Amino acid sequence: HGHTHGPNTPANHTHGPAPPQQMQQQQGMPQQVRPAPDPILQAAIEADFKPVGLKLADAEKPLSTAVCSAHSLENCSTCGLDFTALNALAKMFSLAPSDAILPPPNVVQPGRAQAVAKTKDEGNALYKRGMHVQAINAYTTAMQISSSRPPWEASSLAKEELALVVCNRSAAFYAAGDALSSLIDAEVVIGLKRPWSKGHYRKGRALLKLGDIAGAREAVMLGLQFEPNNNDLEVFLQEIDAVQEKLD
Repeated sequence: HGHTHGPNTPANHTHGPAPPQQMQQQQGMPQQVRPAPDPILQAAIEADFKPVGLKLADAEKPLSTAVCSAHSLENCSTCGLDFTALNALAKMFSLAPSDAILPPPNVVQPGRAQAVAKTKDEGNALYKRGMHVQAINAYTTAMQISSSRPPWEASSLAKEELALVVCNRSAAFYAAGDALSSLIDAEVVIGLKRPWSKGHYRKGRALLKLGDIAGAREAVMLGLQFEPNNNDLEVFLQEIDAVQEKLD
């Protein structure tokens, strides 16, 4: 209301709605007050805070690499700092269009999942045809596609994909006569999906091939703890015991 009416002048017009603050005061509504932080929670945050020695490798560049302050390394074991993921995320954002908007949480791009499945299926077809080296290459490509997911997508999806693809590659390595690589992949599978019997089965197969009968039996027994009625593990355990009896 930025004017006044003169004396004996009728107010023959109306004014618009009052500002929100004035309306609250008119209606007797209390203004929102920001609550004070919880002192206990604040103290816990401050106690857990650890400063990080970070600087830019070249401050003159628009997008420079983050490195440790002491040694100018992106991944410094001495300082215990690794900025690799941070720099990769910054580079990803810098390459995005200026009007790009991050997707909501848990949104998955179907194209990547389809590419992983297609490449994995190609590896399976090659494996069945006895082309084990080519199958290994296909599985490796599928792993790379799955691992390239942006960091805001759910990591559980990549773990499921990788566990299956790496397990298939472990089988391909075994069939190609590389038991050590098969064992390494089996360990990765167990790390990704420990309760899954396939990882323990593949580990047991590789260990038996490498002559570690006790280790193979231990791997199978651990798998049976997660799946006590798994037929593949039970049959394989009998095979291990038969090999041990021959040696005895």
